[in-house]
Amino acid sequence: MATPLSDTRLSPLKTIAVVGLGTMGTGIAAVLTRAGREVVGIDISEAAITKAASALEASLARAVSRGRLGEQERDDALARFRAFTDLRAAADADLVIEVVPESYEIKQQVFRALDGIVRPDTILATGTNALSVTRLAADSAHPERVLGLHFFNPAPAMKLVEVVSSVLTAPPAVSAVTDLALDLGKEPVAVGDRPGFVADGLLFGYLNQAAAMYEAKYASREDIDAAMRLGCGLPMGPLALLDLIGVDTARTVLEAMYAASRDRLHAPAPILKQLSEAGLTGRKSGRGFYTYEAPGSATVVSDALTPRDGAALAASRPVRSVGVAGSGTMASGIVEVFAKAGYEVVLAARTEEKALAAKARIGRSLARSVDKGRMAAEAAAQTLDLIRTTGSYDDFADIDLALEAIAEDLEVKQQLFATLDKVCKPGAILATTTSSLPVVACARATSRPQDVIGMHFFNPAPAMKLVEVVRTVLTADDVHSTVRELCASIKKHPVDCGDRAGFIVNALLFPYLNNAIKMVQEHYASLDDIDAAMKLGGGYPMGPFELLDVVGLDVSLAIEKVLHREFRDPGLAPAPLLEHLVAAGCLGRKTGRGFREYAKR
Repeated sequence: MATPLSDTRLSPLKTIAVVGLGTMGTGIAAVLTRAGREVVGIDISEAAITKAASALEASLARAVSRGRLGEQERDDALARFRAFTDLRAAADADLVIEVVPESYEIKQQVFRALDGIVRPDTILATGTNALSVTRLAADSAHPERVLGLHFFNPAPAMKLVEVVSSVLTAPPAVSAVTDLALDLGKEPVAVGDRPGFVADGLLFGYLNQAAAMYEAKYASREDIDAAMRLGCGLPMGPLALLDLIGVDTARTVLEAMYAASRDRLHAPAPILKQLSEAGLTGRKSGRGFYTYEAPGSATVVSDALTPRDGAALAASRPVRSVGVAGSGTMASGIVEVFAKAGYEVVLAARTEEKALAAKARIGRSLARSVDKGRMAAEAAAQTLDLIRTTGSYDDFADIDLALEAIAEDLEVKQQLFATLDKVCKPGAILATTTSSLPVVACARATSRPQDVIGMHFFNPAPAMKLVEVVRTVLTADDVHSTVRELCASIKKHPVDCGDRAGFIVNALLFPYLNNAIKMVQEHYASLDDIDAAMKLGGGYPMGPFELLDVVGLDVSLAIEKVLHREFRDPGLAPAPLLEHLVAAGCLGRKTGRGFREYAKR
């Protein structure tokens, strides 16, 4: 018996029905009408239909006002959209896209009804991001025509579309919807059927860990969100994003992911259940992790958890001069930051030559700022004059803050802190820039652990606004308040966190990177598709494999190992593929080869 699907009948898809006219369905309809498709909108609610029609008109009007669409084009697009409450309106559709609520029962009802309405060669696409496409297809009269077509919100703006095949899906159906996605100006990524697919499969694990971090009272919601925005360049912090997606929706996706993976990192954090069952589902209800002006509003308002401006901090210590130990990229960047802010800085390296080389690097950085008009030549010269180089830590005798930025080796750092303890004056603050090692271990190498704190800058230090302020159980209150004030004076944004592996950023970032490696290791998706999915679907400035190669695979592996040792979670164990690449000397851009190969400089 011949398949009801054929290449000639499937391409192009001219008439498309969209079932479910909520935010996503309306957005998909807008994209389709503007691309010249006849669109049949279907929803059981007359109110939803009216709202969708108004939203479509408003969207097209904005396009006209911005010069992206002519008035005749707008009128033609509006004429191509028709809406009904009866599913039988989809009878002549070449493709039906359902975006009804994330429930097997509801989606199965829609698909069973469509089986008796549409032609045998009509493609049926589900917009699910969590439920099994295979299970939905298996219940259909023609499973070969069922696939997933996962748009991202807002559909008119987001470029990514995941095209999801089950083991039952016919290749012509995949080809037809892939061609459609390209014609819509989207970037289609072909993926197999597993909960979350690529983008949400990586995104929701990260969001879940952020929720668990907040629930454990490790950091405030504001600091978690600020850390990921400023430290990783993300458009939104994870808790604000959970509120936007819907806490209940996130819980549903994670439940499906956990059922498939049994990875504890996918088990929904209890706070997601608590908020969902209390009706605190995020923006749509007016309250989730944050409180909003009204249901559906994006405006956050103060509540009982909002930090108060001018909240009392302990009296701080005066800081007029700073000593930075180290001569690498991070040390040079930190010296530049403090000198630009007007502090006298002593740059100490193992030799005077290394210190002078670091100062020369800073000079070149300042010259680039002058060339780009970001800084006056006189200000650059004054900044450089504030930096004194030395090959001896004895020159730290009179500084108020000593900050180490040397190799990420605990024994080496402890030796340095023992030296700083001897040479620095009483009351001087001793800080470490470690990104993964225990700050308290550095503190215990001194006779004054109360004066030791973590100041984790991000690379490149002159450009990155975030500093993670890491206090140990021994850090004095006035040391903590001094460092927070100091961050403000150098125009950095401080976030508070306790002394545990990864602090905020790395504790959330590296498990996400590790999970991306596992996807490739399991042959679920390619490097390019995963990178594209996270940039286009998640708004990440770099894909995970681009970022891994920049950071260095050896550095990434070291951080993964620290996280695994600290939390003892099997899901945090470094992916074997990462270990193999490091063992082979493929460390990323610095060696010319990591997950990708790079031209030699």
